[in-house]
Amino acid sequence: MPETSASAVLGRAPLFSPRKMVHISMLAFAFLLPYLTWQEAAGCALLALLFNVAILPHLGVDLSPRRPAEDVHPSWVRDSESGIRYPESGGGNIWRGIILYPISVLALVLLYRHDLNVVGAAWAILAWGDGMASVVGGAVGGPGLPWNRAKTWSGFGGFMVAGAAGAYILLRWVSPGIAPAVALKIAVAAALAGAIVESLPIRLDDNATVPLAAGAVVFCLCLVERSALASNLPYLGRRAALAAAVCLLFAFLALRLHTVTRSGAAAGFFLGVAVYMAWGWKSFLVMFAFFVLGSAATRLGYARKAARGVAEARKGARNWRQALANSLPGACFALLVITTHHQGAFLMALIASFAEAAGDTVSSEIGQWLSPQAYLMTTFKPVAVGENGGVSLAGSLAGFAAAVLVVVLGFGLRLCGVAGAVIALAAAVAGNLLDSLLGATIERRGMVGNGIVNFSSSAFAGALALAAALHLRF
Repeated sequence: MPETSASAVLGRAPLFSPRKMVHISMLAFAFLLPYLTWQEAAGCALLALLFNVAILPHLGVDLSPRRPAEDVHPSWVRDSESGIRYPESGGGNIWRGIILYPISVLALVLLYRHDLNVVGAAWAILAWGDGMASVVGGAVGGPGLPWNRAKTWSGFGGFMVAGAAGAYILLRWVSPGIAPAVALKIAVAAALAGAIVESLPIRLDDNATVPLAAGAVVFCLCLVERSALASNLPYLGRRAALAAAVCLLFAFLALRLHTVTRSGAAAGFFLGVAVYMAWGWKSFLVMFAFFVLGSAATRLGYARKAARGVAEARKGARNWRQALANSLPGACFALLVITTHHQGAFLMALIASFAEAAGDTVSSEIGQWLSPQAYLMTTFKPVAVGENGGVSLAGSLAGFAAAVLVVVLGFGLRLCGVAGAVIALAAAVAGNLLDSLLGATIERRGMVGNGIVNFSSSAFAGALALAAALHLRF
């Protein structure tokens, strides 16, 4: 059993726990990225994983989070699967974090093997940002965040400052050709995304969620070019005015029809403006199609769904959380349409994300209305209609038809060609499958809410379409 540290005996926990020190020290590998191929970088991540699995458990290091001063003699137990010894409370989560850290780095290398600057920046945000969030939050304290009282503004700020500084240094180190001002903007935006994800009230390990979010933001923002925005500027002023007028009208009508709440109308207005900016009324129609299909499916058979206890609250009126969960990925892709030279690829991503959102909403609503029985996605065992992760034939067919309608609309509006439509539809279907899988696993266990699942699935569909489009050079 490890000896009790002097700081614990004196009633003071160290600022940096051994666990944090292990994570931060591994960041030294990131400074080798300019001299490594992606295969060699992946090998370094595998070595780190091997160290954490085979060597670290036998060093007698206390890898638990900082304990209260009075708990200086914790009870230690041994995990039956891993063999690692940990304090009696929370050991499983500690072990998962230790393993997930190098796995997340390996995933970053594989995802961005041709853009190792993205790997370095996201890795720095994971190591420095996430590490400093708990350190600063614990040392300074202060008021909690409105969306998660267990997290403090001081910890959020510590994440932002440390994460942005680390991301900036690694971006400039791996890709010195990036202008300092540009690197700073990318680093701050990625650190903000990571800080938001880290502070969400979910039970997923942030060693997995933070690098995924930060890496995606860094990758997309590295594609932004001033010349792309400059080429669109002559159209954007008039388009912005039209966007505001059109979205204000539709927000008002949606309120009168009780398909959204006031917060949903406000969120929908801003999201709609962003989508309109991409390709004018054509891109807006893609989002509008999702909204119409989802609202219609919610209203169909509402009395029967209410009797079953699975109907949407407020008679199906969507609030701001539901608007963001389903439409924020598409809005982000829309803004990248006008700020990069990959317009076709991001238009495909936009179509795929809204097609997935339409398919998910329609499949859930129609399945709950028409299907007498649902089946769990992971085991296909019968479950009650409306159960998280439950799928049905009627719902699946209706969801697929809704996704097809959105993609066909995008094709008809010439936002994509035949190949682009096929890719967008395939990505949307994959996103729907992921939605059901997440619902049957982490949502069913109460680790995340439905909004996180919807956002993740829509973003995944768009990202999958984007990756295919960039690979095929659309």
